[in-house]
Amino acid sequence: MKSKVFELDGVIDRYLKTGQTWMIGGFGRGGVPFTLLEKIARHPQTLSNLTLIKNDANEPGLGIDLLFRQGMVNKLIATHIGLNPDFIDRMNRGEIACELVPQGIFAERIRAGGVGIPAFLSDIGLGTEVAEGRETLNLNGRPYLVEYALRGDVALVCADIVDLAGNAWWRGSNRNMCVPMAYACRTTILEASEIVDIGVIAPENVHVPGVLVDAIVQAQPRAHARQDA
Repeated sequence: MKSKVFELDGVIDRYLKTGQTWMIGGFGRGGVPFTLLEKIARHPQTLSNLTLIKNDANEPGLGIDLLFRQGMVNKLIATHIGLNPDFIDRMNRGEIACELVPQGIFAERIRAGGVGIPAFLSDIGLGTEVAEGRETLNLNGRPYLVEYALRGDVALVCADIVDLAGNAWWRGSNRNMCVPMAYACRTTILEASEIVDIGVIAPENVHVPGVLVDAIVQAQPRAHARQDA
């Protein structure tokens, strides 16, 4: 089987384009493709007008914040932005649009996108400002908000161990949102902390099968990385 391992520049040139919607894995520092994002941030002239779907806005100077600083992002769909006061300032100045979503709804919208469910109903947020201007539907005499599935052009996620065919395994909470994002995007690029031969990962331990993965890149050591994440 042909290896799916690429050099960073090759992945960027082949799969990433202006105007795309990207799903970025992880929450905080676990599962975030820091190497890819640092490299992508060097291409503000060719990669812009992006929509990002990520659990959080990272911290100032880390992860997707590097793309915010380069003016590459038009909109962020997220559940939590409190760790990044710089992003909050940009949002308040109108430089970046932000759609805040309850975390459970966020996860289910991504899962729905990956399995072909166009929308689902939820009563979360009814009677609050979250529901203002939103589409509702009555079912058995009760109102529900219509929550539309999330899909993306590219999933950028970091796994702990990936084999040459793209089969991937995560340690603990590093898996946060990475697995459903691989199903909800047309293209999946895996940044691997460790790349191993095919067969090293037992089939029952595979979290994302290689058939969903288009490219693998090697993660570089991060000075800020938590070894126990």
